[in-house]
Amino acid sequence: MVARIDVDGGPGRTGAPDGERQTAREDERLAELSTESQDERLADLDRRSTIGVLEALNDAEAEVPAAVRRALPQLTALVDATAERLQAGGRLLYVGAGTSGRLGVIDAAECPPTFHTDPELVQGLMAGGQGAMFVAVEGAEDDPELGAADLAAVAVGPRDVVVGITASGRTPYVRGAVRAAREAGALTAAVVCNADSVLATEVDIAIEAVVGPEVLTGSTRLKAGSATKQVLNMLSTAVMVRLGRVHGNLMVDVSVTNEKLRARAERLVATITGADASAAAAALRAADDRVKTAVVMLERDTDRAGAEKLLEAAGGRLGEVIDG
Repeated sequence: MVARIDVDGGPGRTGAPDGERQTAREDERLAELSTESQDERLADLDRRSTIGVLEALNDAEAEVPAAVRRALPQLTALVDATAERLQAGGRLLYVGAGTSGRLGVIDAAECPPTFHTDPELVQGLMAGGQGAMFVAVEGAEDDPELGAADLAAVAVGPRDVVVGITASGRTPYVRGAVRAAREAGALTAAVVCNADSVLATEVDIAIEAVVGPEVLTGSTRLKAGSATKQVLNMLSTAVMVRLGRVHGNLMVDVSVTNEKLRARAERLVATITGADASAAAAALRAADDRVKTAVVMLERDTDRAGAEKLLEAAGGRLGEVIDG
């Protein structure tokens, strides 16, 4: 059974100023969201044993993949549309506040080392700026003008994709950013964890991963956070697959920035070409630490410049060079 949390002071108060009535209506709608609802089956959470608390959290997290799977048709449309725009020179911009904003920043930050992308290609913007990654700036999420200003600061345009991230589907900062993106002609999308949210009606593509009430009522860093992270990881990874930054299921555009990644890159070259470890390492060094270039050099018996030219002609798709 799911219970709703009552909010003191409803919209029926007589004599209240318009601003107060509007706030009361917003509070009432917030209380109706599934992510804000109380799961009464867990009302004894504070009296459970430690293993009981952990089992409840684990059981709840097991529901997340099914919620994400139900949103796959919409996510498919977003992946294809995003890949098309990035291929044409656009960018993928995540916008969020709090946990949602942090998850967007994390996914964006992981694209350059994983796929050797320019840091400008996938960006994460969050209410309160970079400092809010580490210290909560809670009030910033209530400012739609701030969202619009942050989008203006990165010069959003028609080739870009702007993804608003908010578990509730109502965060003013995100809605302001999405509104500015739409006015600039960008493709707009939403990742939300409630059905029929207001933000879903304001974007081109809405990803609704409806996870229901949280174990800890209203703490959307739990199931909603997990669902959001899954969706963003799937979006960026699938887009990079479509852009040819993956060969088979191998991370061939990895950036070699430390010894662990160098060892991984050398193994990739050896795996794809069949070369021994020393030959793979030598080819990688000669290729300026680019896995795809090293593979083409070995497979097509060419130098670095020749390999780079072949890859450029194939749009960076390794398979078209070595399998064609």
